[in-house]
Amino acid sequence: MAIAALIIAGESIFLLPFGLARIFRPTLLDVFHVTNLELGAAYSAYGVVAIAAYLFGGLLADRFATRTMLFVALTSTAAGGLVMMAIPSSSTLAILYGYWGITTIALFWSPLIRATREWGLDFSQSRAFGLLEGGRGALAAVMASIMVFLFAALLPEDSATASLAQRTDSLRQVILLLSAITCGAALLIWFALPERKAPPRSAISLCRDARLFAMPSVWLQAAIILCAYVGFKAIDDFSLYANQVIGLNEVDAIRIGAISLWIRPVAATGAGYLAERIGAPILTVICFVLLAVGSSVLASGFVGAGMAWAFVLTIIFTCVGIFGLRGLYFAIMQDGGIPLEQTGFAVGLLSVIGYAPDIFMGPLMGYLLDRSPGAAGHNHVFLVVTLFAALGLIASYLFAQLARRQARP
Repeated sequence: MAIAALIIAGESIFLLPFGLARIFRPTLLDVFHVTNLELGAAYSAYGVVAIAAYLFGGLLADRFATRTMLFVALTSTAAGGLVMMAIPSSSTLAILYGYWGITTIALFWSPLIRATREWGLDFSQSRAFGLLEGGRGALAAVMASIMVFLFAALLPEDSATASLAQRTDSLRQVILLLSAITCGAALLIWFALPERKAPPRSAISLCRDARLFAMPSVWLQAAIILCAYVGFKAIDDFSLYANQVIGLNEVDAIRIGAISLWIRPVAATGAGYLAERIGAPILTVICFVLLAVGSSVLASGFVGAGMAWAFVLTIIFTCVGIFGLRGLYFAIMQDGGIPLEQTGFAVGLLSVIGYAPDIFMGPLMGYLLDRSPGAAGHNHVFLVVTLFAALGLIASYLFAQLARRQARP
């Protein structure tokens, strides 16, 4: 029940800020009357707030009850859905995303990772985080399919003839559903999550936490998360790529985006269990190789108009690397020698660097897509992903070497 509650909460809280735009990006741009750059600016507002919130939230996670923090985070995030249903202006949308940066990060992220690490004490860290990410992926895929079905059902049979008002009303219904699910996750956390195994620290010790800054494994792990997260952010472009480059209509493009999410539970859970056999650091290296190869194919322009199946196969290959990394990059904290009682602060420190793409990837993707409309803009986006994948491959190799040396008696 505990890990199930963490899985449901861990995905539900991000459905409104990210899931909606990931699946409905072409429709969202039209309904909200925003450009790719303006939507990217909203993501950037989220990222700027999140950078400060990561460290602050990490300190809170080591100090206060996990269950209470998660419950407040989920309910306050759901409340933001009511603002989004009003179809606000681009400036209000940016403020809303900044608010979500507080609710989903300062109050939620570090407590979620700490609770998962504690659950993994009875099993293994790779299994715990693999199940968390894989379970979140399964929920995301189910929710994406439900959202697509609901959205399509509310439109005329020929979706291409739907008016803007019809698409707006359909999108509002989807937002309402996501808000209700987030509230339901809050109730589940309150009743299903037990007390933490490690007692909260009675005081914040900055000197003790500062020792983490001197650990090379911390900086390498932060680099791994950053490079992997750049790949994850590029998933937002899949449905738009399918629409503008492959030539699919809006509903079929949305379905392509939803299909990519079904890879997440298989890749993340499989990575968690496989890491128990070959080691999480080594598997991290392999996943970066997959990401680098897949993104380079998309960057090359080889997959073009009418090549739907080639696009789907490339997405599958790329997503195996992306979601495998997401199931592993916090599991390697134990390999890096981070103490359990400092998990909250460590997660905050790692996340400040690792999730920096929340600040720059949205505006960068928007700029590249708007500057070079059509296939060229999408090729440039995945060229950026390829470069970061290569850097991540180097960082993961160095981390694996360091972890092996530290494991020697």
